[in-house]
Amino acid sequence: MNQIIVFSETGGPEVLRLERADIGPPGPGQARVRHSAIGVNFIDTYQRSGLYPLPLPSGLGCEAAGVVEAVGAGVDGLKPGDRVAYAGGPLGAYASERLIAAEHLVKLPDGIADETAACAMLQGMTVEYLVQRTFPVRAGQTVLWHAAAGGVGQIALQWLAAMGVEVIATVGSEAKAEIARRLGAAHVILYRDENVAERVREITGGTGVPVVFDSVGKDTFTASLDSLAPRGMLVSFGNASGPVPALAPLELTRRGSLFLTRPKLGDYIASRAELEASAAALFDRLRDGTIKLEPSHRYPLAEAAQAHRDLEARRTTGSVILLP
Repeated sequence: MNQIIVFSETGGPEVLRLERADIGPPGPGQARVRHSAIGVNFIDTYQRSGLYPLPLPSGLGCEAAGVVEAVGAGVDGLKPGDRVAYAGGPLGAYASERLIAAEHLVKLPDGIADETAACAMLQGMTVEYLVQRTFPVRAGQTVLWHAAAGGVGQIALQWLAAMGVEVIATVGSEAKAEIARRLGAAHVILYRDENVAERVREITGGTGVPVVFDSVGKDTFTASLDSLAPRGMLVSFGNASGPVPALAPLELTRRGSLFLTRPKLGDYIASRAELEASAAALFDRLRDGTIKLEPSHRYPLAEAAQAHRDLEARRTTGSVILLP
């Protein structure tokens, strides 16, 4: 019998509960996937807490890897036994098995483990669209990346270092600073002990950076704006510390005709062609060793609530997965 994590009210991790459900055969255009590993991401905590409202009751999770058990009518290019992964589609990845539209699935190449894929798809494709399409970063540029020891940050550091980009990384502890340095950060700022914007200006000779990638939100928003060079771009793609404050557009003018964007992955993999291209770019970097990645924290599916507690308390570094 399939096991699934659901919640009927928003709140803390304690609202998550494990249930059993028979999901039945796949319908037209669907595949039934038996999960081998499930990704845990900060967006899951936003949905559980109510920051991103959902119709309730609801499943949770948008990323996993596994094996196709069966396919419905009209599904081409997939068959039972294929190894697949996904990041997107309806919520419900926190489950031992699920039905999902086949259009969301990509085949896993040989040489990429299921656990790696489960923690790489959402975070890795996020890095791809951020640095290659939201703000196409070029070799020789200097960028600021907040929360650099987190799952997305660790992938970004490796990706950008391979591109010849100088990364200023912010982290919350010396232990996380060591991780950032090891993965390619040129400069590390301990944001609890140092003034981020002042240090960025010092590192860049007073000019600031052309782009800031900020998944922290409220606690770093002003420092991010103050770290930008004229006509620079703040890419705000997360709310780990809470939603950012309201901002009058004239503040962007006053700071040097700045740009502000709040992108999400779904808009960058909206077509099948974009999904396949983004996944292929990630898989290429995993296979050639540009990005070395494996989950740093593993929890049984039944302990999803504890995984959320540890993630929100910043007790994790790197990527977190659930194992059915």
